[in-house]
Amino acid sequence: MKRKRSFSLFLSALLSAALLITACTGQQANTGDPQNAKNDSEQIVLKMGYYSDPPTQKKMEELLAKFMDKHPNIKITTETGPHAQFFQKLNTQIAGGNAPDLWLSDGVKVFEFAERGAVKDLRELIEKDLSKEEYYGMDANKGPGGEVWGVPQGIQIGVLYYNKALFDKAGLKYPDANWTWDQVKEAAELMTIDASGKNAKDPSFDPNKVSEYGFTIFSSPVGVSRGWFPLMKTFGGGVLDSSLQKAVLDTPENKQAIEWMVDGMKRGIFPDPVDLQSFQDPFKPFLSGVSGMQIDIYAARVKMREAGLNFDVAPIPAGPGGKRFAPSIVNSWVISKTADEKKTQAAWEWIKYWATDDEAQREWASLGEAIPVKKKVAEEVLTSDTSLNAKVFLDSMEFAGSLDANAVFGEWRKAFDESMFPAFSGEESVEQGLKKANEAVQKVLDGFYKK
Repeated sequence: MKRKRSFSLFLSALLSAALLITACTGQQANTGDPQNAKNDSEQIVLKMGYYSDPPTQKKMEELLAKFMDKHPNIKITTETGPHAQFFQKLNTQIAGGNAPDLWLSDGVKVFEFAERGAVKDLRELIEKDLSKEEYYGMDANKGPGGEVWGVPQGIQIGVLYYNKALFDKAGLKYPDANWTWDQVKEAAELMTIDASGKNAKDPSFDPNKVSEYGFTIFSSPVGVSRGWFPLMKTFGGGVLDSSLQKAVLDTPENKQAIEWMVDGMKRGIFPDPVDLQSFQDPFKPFLSGVSGMQIDIYAARVKMREAGLNFDVAPIPAGPGGKRFAPSIVNSWVISKTADEKKTQAAWEWIKYWATDDEAQREWASLGEAIPVKKKVAEEVLTSDTSLNAKVFLDSMEFAGSLDANAVFGEWRKAFDESMFPAFSGEESVEQGLKKANEAVQKVLDGFYKK
């Protein structure tokens, strides 16, 4: 397998969508040995890149100022911007040989950088300075040869969000850790209301005039983290095999999962792709209070609270065989392959500060944007949140898994979405859609891995 490819390929790759919609993300710990950069009189200037919005940029700059105060010989300059713009510029910089010395990578992009030879293997530094058992997500960036391409910056875990007000109106018990997908559909039928006030169990219910939906499950563009992907995994299916180079979409398990999903769309209890387009923003049904349930990540709590929703969370329901799966995105710090030894060591001082300093972890967690990577701080932060059952996020770590992200994640996801749209829209069978999607995804994989 050839892992290093010209980064010019990056410029044509699809940037991950609103999944991708993603979010990035102490007792004072040792930030270096006696010979570390703090005690070295030579000043080192690092260029750091990260994606942000105004609140995260403000907090990051505050943490950087504290770090540089502790390490006066390290000066960090920054480049930042909104997610899509940041990565578009970064890809151009990498192709031109002038990338930042370190940057914050969206979790689904780490292997894009690694398999194209843009970032360093950090395993020796990690083994020397960090205790893996103290952190979440330390194996998320592990390559097939034992390489470790990044250190977690913040964790996203998918759970089932539900609108308590709509459950109360329907007289239903709230979801819990024992729920299955069949229970989701049963509850969705009772919460789905048409324009005349009839629910989906009523024989006169009109699925073409729905005013409230029971459940929003996404086909595209964010179905890979909040829809079809976690559903297929709980049914025992998936997209790629363990090598991440072979498509395995055309299976009975995947067919059963997608048919479950399409059935709900046809009956009007889940919005179909056309319905979601009418809302303009696919997240609007739940945020506006007209959808009873939705799979979403940790960071979604922020917008849900801003919208004034009365909501809570439960684990993603189990599939037919009792299988559970929670999509996990581990946003991570990576160091450029082109960074020299001094810059690499200085960059590592920043990464160590981020990972080991409890107060820095708490400050970032105050934004509500990501689960802290240090287990001790994560438990402290989440158990102190009494506004909802936040422990569900930590409990879901036990059955969390990646999104089959590899060097061509954005491209194969786009191929899947385009191939499956007719099936999700009811224009062709699920079986036809999965067969076409399998061929399209494999073509993308072969285009990279078999060159």
